[in-house]
Amino acid sequence: MSQAPLLVNLAFVPGRPTGLAVYAMNVVNHLKGLNYRLLTSHSQQDHPWLMSPDNITSAFGKMGHARRLAWTQFRLPSIYKQQGASLLFSPIPEAPLWAHCQTVVTVHDLIPLRFPNWRSPLTFYSRYYLPQVISQAQHLIFNSESTLRDVYHFLGKPVCPGSVIPLAYDASHYKPLDLPRQRYFLYVGRHDPYKNLGRLLTAFSQIPTADTQLWIAGSLDSRFTPALQAQAQALGIETRVRFLSYVSYDDLPRLINQAVALVFPSLWEGFGLPVLEAMACGTPVITSNLASLPEVAGDAALLIDPYNIGELAEAMEAVVSRHDLWLTLQQAGLKRAKAFSWETTGRLTSDILQQYVS
Repeated sequence: MSQAPLLVNLAFVPGRPTGLAVYAMNVVNHLKGLNYRLLTSHSQQDHPWLMSPDNITSAFGKMGHARRLAWTQFRLPSIYKQQGASLLFSPIPEAPLWAHCQTVVTVHDLIPLRFPNWRSPLTFYSRYYLPQVISQAQHLIFNSESTLRDVYHFLGKPVCPGSVIPLAYDASHYKPLDLPRQRYFLYVGRHDPYKNLGRLLTAFSQIPTADTQLWIAGSLDSRFTPALQAQAQALGIETRVRFLSYVSYDDLPRLINQAVALVFPSLWEGFGLPVLEAMACGTPVITSNLASLPEVAGDAALLIDPYNIGELAEAMEAVVSRHDLWLTLQQAGLKRAKAFSWETTGRLTSDILQQYVS
């Protein structure tokens, strides 16, 4: 097998990709003019690739993450040398430290520092490991201006250059499907406290429209989901709230298309892919006026203070009861989504990588 000057590290991508994995897989599909090889545990018919261990992804929990960090530090430098690589691109901020590997890494958020939990390994990861990765990189890619500001705020100005390259969506996948709308609000994402589902449930309980439901799509989490289910029962809305667990990539467009609106009241996001994907499907969006979410939504969504339960409830009631507002948000969202494409994200990323590949 011939050598490749560029290695792209996808060893973190699990079998059921979400968020960061979706970004990584779409970016590599649009890398142009580069001689690269992927590191991945999943067979890639359309790309040259090398096998990485199959037990080092998030699907294996904390041990998966720990094994991946060890593999990154102690095995990846040898692969880099064997391949004659001159650059390692990591779509997440992980890279070998003090190993003489040139790296370009993407930084997605510093949420573990904004909402620290010192019992969580992610907080230690962001406090101690991430700054070392950043300090040793040749170039940093940020998924939003908000993430760039957070890095400056929490970690100081990086020594190396940085570029903001927004994420995008697959226009052939997320699109209007001309399906009948059903009377449910949809949330897509994890159940972590910063996602603000507790306030969402309370706001939903205040909507007078009794025939409307709230569907929560995202993997169930034993740390957080039971408390949310108990809250729904205490509010008397348990029959109107559905916890759908993980929804596959293939099924998600239909689910979004039939929702009356996407509600995404997160307290902080590095980007917020569900907002963009919903707009691309022609589904109105209610989201937060904080962090990166206004960058993504622009003036095409109802932006609310996510700490204000009454404001969130009023926005939900307005969307479900005012057809003129619903149509305005639908058309504005479709127009806004056209400003984002994986082709552009991939081209801008390729331009940066090309600068460091010899």
